[in-house]
Amino acid sequence: VAHTEFPAQVSHHKIINNTQFVECNNEKIAGNNAGNDQGNTHQQHGIRATKQNGAASSGFDNVSGSKRSNYHKEEECSLFVAFFTFLSYGVLLFVGYIKEFFSPVTTKEKNREGYVPLYIGFESFYTRNVYRRIQDCWNRTICSVPGAEIDLMERYTPDYGWTMKLTGKTIKCINAGSYNYLGFAENNGPCHDAATQVTKDAGLTTSSPRIELGTLEIHRRLEKLVSEFLGVEDAITFGMGFATNVLNLPSLLGPGCLVLSDEFNHASLILGLRLSGATVKVFRHNDSEDLERKLREALIHGHPRTRRPWKKAMIVVEGIYSMEGSICDLPNFVRIKNKYKTYLYVDEAHSIGALGPHGGGVVDYYGVDPKEVDIHMGTFTKSFGAAGGYIAGSKDLINYLRVTSHAQVYASSMPAPVAQQIITSMTIIMGKDGSSEGRRRIQQLSRNVKYFRQRLRQMGFIVYGHDDSPVVPMLLYLIPKISMFVRELTKRGVAGVGVGFPATKITGGRMRFCLSAAHTKDMLDKILKEVDEVGYLCGSHYSTAVRNSQPVEW
Repeated sequence: VAHTEFPAQVSHHKIINNTQFVECNNEKIAGNNAGNDQGNTHQQHGIRATKQNGAASSGFDNVSGSKRSNYHKEEECSLFVAFFTFLSYGVLLFVGYIKEFFSPVTTKEKNREGYVPLYIGFESFYTRNVYRRIQDCWNRTICSVPGAEIDLMERYTPDYGWTMKLTGKTIKCINAGSYNYLGFAENNGPCHDAATQVTKDAGLTTSSPRIELGTLEIHRRLEKLVSEFLGVEDAITFGMGFATNVLNLPSLLGPGCLVLSDEFNHASLILGLRLSGATVKVFRHNDSEDLERKLREALIHGHPRTRRPWKKAMIVVEGIYSMEGSICDLPNFVRIKNKYKTYLYVDEAHSIGALGPHGGGVVDYYGVDPKEVDIHMGTFTKSFGAAGGYIAGSKDLINYLRVTSHAQVYASSMPAPVAQQIITSMTIIMGKDGSSEGRRRIQQLSRNVKYFRQRLRQMGFIVYGHDDSPVVPMLLYLIPKISMFVRELTKRGVAGVGVGFPATKITGGRMRFCLSAAHTKDMLDKILKEVDEVGYLCGSHYSTAVRNSQPVEW
C-alpha cells in the first residue's frame, strides 16, 4: 500500500498463537470457525498481552481456565415470526396509503405551489402512519438525574399521537435505558462537588474555539489524564461526542483513501467517512474473514477508476456496538492491520470505562498493547456521566489534529465544569483518589451484566451480544410488541428503550437494556420479574434453546 504522509507513528508487531474460543453450552470450543452469516461472525477471543525484554508486545496467548470471552450463538428469526413481522408492516403501510388517498386533510406542504417537496416522501409518510401511532414510547421527558432510578414526566395525546401533552405528574421508574455504565450520573458526591466549584471559578463557557481563546488549563489537565488512562502518548478532547467522529475523520482521510467499515458502525462514523470522500467498503459485522478478503481484493486491484495504489488504508470499528451488544473482534483486526500495514481506528464510545479490568475499554479487555491501535476514539457521555469526546494516539497524530480538525477551529471548547466532571470520574476509575471506588464500580457492572443476561436467557428470551457487554438487546420482532413492552414496563415502574425499523432491520425489533454499576441486585430482580410477566402477556419468549434452570449467581 502506498501511504501518504500521516502523523501516526505505530510500531507493528507480529501476532502469535491466535486461537479462537467460543463459549457454547458451557463447553469451550477452540477453532477458527467464522461463519458466513451474521450469527456466526461475532468471534471473540481470550488473549493475554505479554512482555518481552521489558517492551510490550502483541503476542496473544490462550487463556486457559479463564472465561474472558463468552459468546452465545445468536438465534435467527423463524420464518413464522418473520412472515408476520413483514405482514404487520405491510398492513400498516397499506392502511396508511388508503387513508391518505381518501383523507380530506392534505398531507402536502402549504403555500409551496411550484416547489419541489422539501421533505422526503416516504420518510414523512412513515412518520405519520407508523411512528406517530406509538411515539409516546420514545423521546420521553425526564425531570431527574438519569441514575439508577429516574423520574418520567407523564404524557398523554388528545389527537392520536399528533401532539403530546404533559399531565403534571411524574412516574418514578428503575432506569434500564441510560448509558450510565459506571453510575457517575449523580447530583451529589465528589464529581458534583468538584464541577460545582469549577463552575464558580471558571464559569460555564469560553465562547471560543480551542484554537483561538478556548483552551484553558483544565483542558490540558484533562488531555494529559486521558492519555495516561489509555496508555498512549497524547490525546485531544472535544465538546461533542458525535462531532468527534464527524469532524475529525475528514482530517485523516480524503479521496484516494480506502476504508473498511463494519456494517453496524455508528451514524457518526458513517457521516464522517462520507464527508471525507474516501472509498468505503463495508464488511459483515465483526467478521474478520470477510474484512481480510475485501481488504486483500481492494489492495490488489487498487482504486476502482484509476487502478492506482491507495494513498492509505484504514479499518474502522467500534469497541461495543450499541444496538447489537457485541464486542469488537480486536485481536483479529490487529492481526489483519499488521499483516496488510493498514491503520486501525477504534471507536470506544460504549466500551471505554465499561470493559476491561481497569475500565480501559476493549483494548484493556483483551490486553492488547495500546500502541497497536493507531487511533483511539471515545466519548465521555457514557461511563463518565459527562459530555464530549476524545481522540488519542501518537504525539504526531494529536499535533496534526490540533491544527487541522474542524472541531478545533469552528466549535466551542468543552465547558470547564464538564471537563472537571470527567477528570474527577476518571481519577476515581484509575484509583488516583486513594480509594477502591473505581474498581468496585467496574466489578459491580461486570456482575450485573453477567447475572442479567443469564437470567434473561433462562426465561426463554432471545438475547443478542456478548456476555460481558452492558448493552443487552432482547428480541421482540413485531412493532406492536415493542410498544406494548415499553408501555407495560413503564406502568410497572421500569423505564426501558424499544428499538425498531429503521434503526434496526425490519425483523430486528427489540428492547435494549443498558445496565449500570448503580443497579442493585434487587433492582435487577425487579426488572427481570416485570420483563418476564410482560413477555408472557405478549408472547415474546421466542428462544428455542434448552433452558438452564440452575440458579444464577450474582
